[in-house]
Amino acid sequence: MDEKERNEQGANDGYDTPVMVPMNGETETAPGQAPQAPKSSIKVWQIVSLVLAVLLVVVLIKPPFATNKAEAVATVNGVEITKDRLYEELAANGGEQALTNLINQELVNQEAAKKNITITDADVDAEIETYKTQFGSEEALNQALEQYGMTMDDLRKQVVMELKLTKLLEPQINVTDDQVKETFETYKDSFNTPEQVRASVILVATEEEAKDIVKQLKEGADFAELAKSKSLDTATKDQGGDTDFFARGEREEAVEEAAFKLAKGEISDPVKTSEGYQVIKVTDKKEAHTATLDEKKDEIRKTLISQQVSSMSGAWLEDVRSKAQITNTLTDAAAAE
Repeated sequence: MDEKERNEQGANDGYDTPVMVPMNGETETAPGQAPQAPKSSIKVWQIVSLVLAVLLVVVLIKPPFATNKAEAVATVNGVEITKDRLYEELAANGGEQALTNLINQELVNQEAAKKNITITDADVDAEIETYKTQFGSEEALNQALEQYGMTMDDLRKQVVMELKLTKLLEPQINVTDDQVKETFETYKDSFNTPEQVRASVILVATEEEAKDIVKQLKEGADFAELAKSKSLDTATKDQGGDTDFFARGEREEAVEEAAFKLAKGEISDPVKTSEGYQVIKVTDKKEAHTATLDEKKDEIRKTLISQQVSSMSGAWLEDVRSKAQITNTLTDAAAAE
């Protein structure tokens, strides 16, 4: 079975195995191949073993054959929708796949238990922090999760499975120093950190409103409080206008031009944007930095291991399933018909 078949098998098994997903949503290239040109300044090589997929939410309720009374879970104009009917609908629409997914997760849990593998909250926290760093900020990570219908709790559960799989398969994986070095050299430029600024912004509809904001700030008004009460930018207003760090090419040109000219602590005049007028305050700056192999070798090794775990996990799970005693009432019932 080649890698493509293994990956397809893993997908067909219904198990969300770790998938290497580039932060800009493009298809990742393997070490040694030419990377695709980035659509923005987001790094091409830096990738995370994060499954950005819509998760099936399975409600554990009694099946029809175990129910003595049909309990209503909703009514429509007095007509009851029973728990039995809900169960049948779930089973008919994705229930088989969801159950298979749960079976596979249980297999991973059992194999991990056999080898005394445990994943602590601290392990999960550390992995989540890695994701935040790779996405650039917690806000960027949350936005990515939201796009795929996931919550942070969904991600934490996914990370537990990912870490268990990694610990189960890592003894079979060997990443050499030469591979790490080759990867660094191949994607060298993408490891460098460009000049970045951190800003707070207040977006209003008109130039006159923006001028009034600037006047209030010069008179001593608190920027964060004005942002919360006046800003039209829903993405930043609740954080007092904070945009977190950004590099050139990640914001509207007029905003970048103004922000990168400001010194730390300075406030701009009104800046015309496509959405209105912004008042910008630069709160921090980072100089450009050229990365070294020593700085990045651990990160590269970890990612190369995750790539191999991803490619091996489908075949590994197929082998574990073949040796397990599994009953599945949904598929067994369908086969009997």
